[in-house]
Amino acid sequence: MRYIRPQSIEEAAGLLAGATGPAAILAGGSDLLVRMKGGFIEPELIVDIKTIKGLSDIKETADGFSIGAAVPCAVLGENAALKKAWPGVVEAAKLIGSKQVQGRCTIVGNLCNASPAADSVPALVAAGAKAVVAGPSGKRTIAVESVPTGPGRTSLAKGEIIEAILLDKRGPHSGDAYQRFIPRTEMDIAVVSAGVDLTIDEQGVIKSARVALGAAAPTVLLVEEAAEVLIGRRPDEATLERLAKVCSGACRPIDDKRGTIEFRRKVAGVLAKRVAELAYKRAGGK
Repeated sequence: MRYIRPQSIEEAAGLLAGATGPAAILAGGSDLLVRMKGGFIEPELIVDIKTIKGLSDIKETADGFSIGAAVPCAVLGENAALKKAWPGVVEAAKLIGSKQVQGRCTIVGNLCNASPAADSVPALVAAGAKAVVAGPSGKRTIAVESVPTGPGRTSLAKGEIIEAILLDKRGPHSGDAYQRFIPRTEMDIAVVSAGVDLTIDEQGVIKSARVALGAAAPTVLLVEEAAEVLIGRRPDEATLERLAKVCSGACRPIDDKRGTIEFRRKVAGVLAKRVAELAYKRAGGK
């Protein structure tokens, strides 16, 4: 096994592109090391990206926020500006693992692990987040929802690395939120989850919205029909009931020991209602 700490994103991409056997990226390592310990993977090359300049930084620009691939989730919660602008994204990131894991795990690792039940991904999808992908052919920016293609699989080509996550600058009267259902009180995997981001006008009417569901299909679902239910309305009881029905109907879950198809569909609707109400309140709605 080779362990290399490149000093640039171009060097890291080149190492991964030139690898002749299994290769892995090390940022937090909270997924990688567990999988190696369990014997699920045995990489011949590990590329540690933590020392690459800029990858451990959160940058606020005129366009919004750029979150480096090696930024630990605990650091997201310490950034007051990010927490104020995107509380739902920060809340979702803070649900990954224990407090010890929080000091290491990253939202980019959570995204690239491609678990349908990943906590940060529905919140990022609802937020309209983008991923900056660096590779042998240069850089490109893609929607976060286009990264996972199935459980444990991504759309990234050989040699490609997600360098950063981009979140837009927050406009007035906007809010986001994320919630999940788990059997235990903490440190568990989402049975189903929901993220909502919306913007309202001066009269409290929703003028834009994005609704995402996690652990409800092989990848996170961006439910456009659910957004259409909200747009042009206030979240009164009738609107929220329609939202719940649409979200339940959009689910494509599985039966397993943690939840049935019927249960997951029901809870997806319940969570969508709760999260939409919270996002609306954060946007200044009453």
